[in-house]
Amino acid sequence: MLINNRVISYKNFLHDSSVKLDDSKEFIDFINSGHEFLIENISAGRPIYGVTTGYGEAGQNYAAFEEAQELQKNLYSFHGCGVGEYLSEEVSRIMVTIRMISLSKGKSGVSYDLLKRFEMLLQRKIYPLIPSQGSVGASGDLTPLSYIAAVIAGDRECYYEGKIRDTAELYRELGIEPYVFKPKEALGIMNGTAAMSAIAINSIEKFETILSTMESFVASIFELLLCDTTPLEPFVHDSKPFDGQRATAANILAKCDGSKLTHEAFGRYDQFHLEAEQNIQDRYSIRCAPQVLGVVYDNLTLAKKWIETEINGVNDNPLIDPIGKKIYTSGNFYGGYVCHAMDTMRICVGNVADLLDKEFGLLVDHKFNKGLGESLKLNKKSTHHGFKAMQITLSSLTADVIMNTVPASLHSRPTESFNQDKVSMGTTAALHFAKQLPDLTNMLSIAIIGMAQAVDLRGKSKCSEFLQQNYDKVRAEVEALEFDRRMDIDIKVVYKMILDGAFA
Repeated sequence: MLINNRVISYKNFLHDSSVKLDDSKEFIDFINSGHEFLIENISAGRPIYGVTTGYGEAGQNYAAFEEAQELQKNLYSFHGCGVGEYLSEEVSRIMVTIRMISLSKGKSGVSYDLLKRFEMLLQRKIYPLIPSQGSVGASGDLTPLSYIAAVIAGDRECYYEGKIRDTAELYRELGIEPYVFKPKEALGIMNGTAAMSAIAINSIEKFETILSTMESFVASIFELLLCDTTPLEPFVHDSKPFDGQRATAANILAKCDGSKLTHEAFGRYDQFHLEAEQNIQDRYSIRCAPQVLGVVYDNLTLAKKWIETEINGVNDNPLIDPIGKKIYTSGNFYGGYVCHAMDTMRICVGNVADLLDKEFGLLVDHKFNKGLGESLKLNKKSTHHGFKAMQITLSSLTADVIMNTVPASLHSRPTESFNQDKVSMGTTAALHFAKQLPDLTNMLSIAIIGMAQAVDLRGKSKCSEFLQQNYDKVRAEVEALEFDRRMDIDIKVVYKMILDGAFA
């Protein structure tokens, strides 16, 4: 993947860890021209925020040209106060890549030498060890990004070959000289939105697999609960043509193809359809599934667009225009778009969890599951309990997911002597979105195991080819529940299968 001032799709660096910095003379001169213009202004004695002044509220404190380098070192040093769990090696890699992309736009006043250091980290797979907490999302992700600046300078800790290493020790071992920041370069690294964007991108990639798996489960519900597939037909969704709604309805309908369990409009009853109990229409959690999931798909599309724009934007301060010969003080470090995207996605995840909880409730409850019996029991003895406790766990997880839907953007906290008096909380929103996904995946794991149990009760031969394939995948790893036993190990097995895309 070639890094220069062109737009880069986030999909490129999610699936391609190879990085090459553009080494053409044109690009090198383009990057260095911004840095040279900055140095000219510093040499002329012009006060420049964060370069010859202190930071934030201390922007009124002026420093001499000779102190500019010390300012850069002190900036990453005093921000070394992150707490919480460390971000994964993969998220760290994405953060470094995103910050390199932004600085490569040539509007940050950094040198080409600094970009080469980013290239070196990515090519040698040296990724900073970054605590997850400590950012309010404006001025960007200062504290998390200070750990990238520190590692470039040969300080703090990093991931290398699957281990956590002291950076200074690793540099000596590999013969790497620590980098000395030029004026504004540490600020250029830190004053951006790469942490929230990296967490968001990494989590969205996982959520897309989870959402596709959710579609597969919904399709199985249409079969296993002997439902009417009319609400999935194109005529319905062309009549209210939201893109996500149309797409998810078509996906679910295609997965039901060939089923001998679903019925047509107005009811077509066979031995499994209990005519006296069969309503001509199915419950909302089934009939309205495309409308519920369609909103999620469309919001996901918008979130990806916003985040891709963010990572290709220049979001540090001040901005340098070497062509127009002007320095702009600005607020592009405010991560509002990422925050609102993540707040919306957390609400979407909450709705997916709520839908899943209701559909699974119908599947296991003998009053609603049209002959599947009490708690999907294969063994009808009163001493056995089937999926009774599995439903309790799934419902508990639903609450955990939904509790994480409160918008982070509304929790802006004034900080840093009221200089940062309105902040985005984008990193908090992204972290909480990431925290929802394991709970939702565990919910789906329970639901998928229940799906296979229901196939055992209905009969595999009556199911669609798609459902039969998914059933076979589950049964290759998890035995049918005939006698009461622990199920936590089975949940973990299916959890991994979901993340690997087995049902997507």
